[in-house]
Amino acid sequence: MPPGRHARPWPMPSIGSGRTGISAERRVKPGRVSLRPMHGRPTLANVDIAMANAHRLREDSVTGVFPLMKAVMLAAGVGRRLFGDGNDDPPKALLQFGDKTLLARHIEVLTALGVEELIVVVGHKKEMIEDELARVAPEGFARTLFNPRFKESPILSLATAGEVLRSGERVLFMDADVYYHDDLLKALINSRHQTCIILDQDFVPGDEPVKTCVRGDVLVDFGKKVYEPHDMVGEWPGFLTMAPEIARLVADRADELSQGDMPGFVYEDAFCDVMKASEPGTFGFEDVTGIPWIEIDFPEDRERAATEIRAKIAAYKPMGERVGDAAE
Repeated sequence: MPPGRHARPWPMPSIGSGRTGISAERRVKPGRVSLRPMHGRPTLANVDIAMANAHRLREDSVTGVFPLMKAVMLAAGVGRRLFGDGNDDPPKALLQFGDKTLLARHIEVLTALGVEELIVVVGHKKEMIEDELARVAPEGFARTLFNPRFKESPILSLATAGEVLRSGERVLFMDADVYYHDDLLKALINSRHQTCIILDQDFVPGDEPVKTCVRGDVLVDFGKKVYEPHDMVGEWPGFLTMAPEIARLVADRADELSQGDMPGFVYEDAFCDVMKASEPGTFGFEDVTGIPWIEIDFPEDRERAATEIRAKIAAYKPMGERVGDAAE
């Protein structure tokens, strides 16, 4: 994941009330958004949370299968922590395990699960990713969006995907640098929650993991730094799904956090802010503990992926028939 958050003091005004000066701790009537501090980030001035709450699906009543979705994958980064500041290596999405790149594996699983389109946000050595897409993706399945400021801040790549997030379709968000068994993505896409985050309770606590916190059966916090009391916590593997209205709110929030010459926020901030400003239960979660995966940020991650995680993927007994040849 990208480096930690950039924090600075900022007041938290009302959301969706049409008035100003309402405390962030003010209680509101059931069905209305509960206002919470954003821990140093700008307020959600342009995010119509009230609309999202009015139109969201009640997650506890969902039993059907959701429509096919678009996938947004962030693959623009330079990979400084893996390759160093003077990196001239290929993008991390092109790391190869067995005879397939990560990108090829993503596409294999996505197409098998019925995702209708993949949009890859590119930056560093974008031509290499475009060439790989042309080689491995079905015709018309994948396209790219270019983030010209890919060296600056991860939030800019999420903002670059704004047109997809505002498409009116359900969206699957993906980090490109994750090596995983098919069942990880299958559990997310097949969840009864239209907006859903996955979590893995088997992780080493610290500053680096992006944490997903649950109290009772409700998501209450998300990010490298978490503040809300919780009774369960897991590491986020880098994938989530968003209902159309939530995806639009995330796009708006990403735009707000991208303001300025050198924005210091990460894309998890946009997800966290929309989640915390929404009615509890809007974001569901799935526990994927036990399914092998690794995010490749550091040289030791790459080595572990090629040895330990690859072996675990090969030996894993899936929930059902495997989608693709994940052991390769």
